[in-house]
Amino acid sequence: MNILILNSIEQGLIFAVLAMGVFLTYKVLDIADLSVEGTFPMGAFVFAKFISMGLDPITSTLIAFLFGTLAGLLTATLYIKLKIKPLLSGILTMTILYSVNLRIIGKANVPLFSYDSIFDMGPKIVVLLLIVFIIKITLDQFLKTETGYLLIATGDNETLVKSLGANSNKYKVLGLMLANGLVGMSGALMAQMQGFADITMGSSIIVVALASIIIGDTIRRNSNKIKNTTRAILGAVSYKIIGGAAIELGLAATDLRAISAIIVIVFIAYNNFSGDMSEIKTKKGWEGHVKNN
Repeated sequence: MNILILNSIEQGLIFAVLAMGVFLTYKVLDIADLSVEGTFPMGAFVFAKFISMGLDPITSTLIAFLFGTLAGLLTATLYIKLKIKPLLSGILTMTILYSVNLRIIGKANVPLFSYDSIFDMGPKIVVLLLIVFIIKITLDQFLKTETGYLLIATGDNETLVKSLGANSNKYKVLGLMLANGLVGMSGALMAQMQGFADITMGSSIIVVALASIIIGDTIRRNSNKIKNTTRAILGAVSYKIIGGAAIELGLAATDLRAISAIIVIVFIAYNNFSGDMSEIKTKKGWEGHVKNN
């Protein structure tokens, strides 16, 4: 397999963890959470801090997840307790985390080549497939529980949740914490993959997450058999393969951000136009049915 494509698949699997996290806020809770741009590098820096203290890579990665949930809790506090709009809450958290990330280890770039990595356990792609599979199954099972259903209902119909006597704010907090925990874990995995943690790692990472989700939505979009977590995974891998193919065709690595934005635009346009065409066909079919009867 082409090395560039293989690397794209491996990075796509790391971004699949990111996409599953953002899926919880963007698709389930219908919240635009920009704090992930601070949580992603935070996961990398937290991992760097604890691995340099002598902890094993698995424990350090799980701690990165826990710190990510705290970032989600901060966003939720600003949003729910202080009644700041979710978009601004995420921006404020992201801004705070920039300074926090620099404080965690004291510098903007931390090399990790001399430390153990979770990928020492076996081939990178096998380890990543196992991690993504475990997270996907766990998340799918969680969303089938009563708490999971109420989390979904909070995004769909908050009034209904309140009418059931449940506190919808509790599920918003839970969703934001889980989402940012997964984003933090994704950042820790990326730091181990590339061999360093850098303060700029989170720049435009929300575009990557949204692109993954949007691309995933186009995959057999009318099928109910494909779970949303599966769509997020397939979308993330597809996104990175498209980006890798673009570089393979001769585009410069400096064009990646523009490529990311173009990919998002193309797939959003495709979803919108295909949706409009589907509505037109349904309308024509209904009109024909009325005329025939």
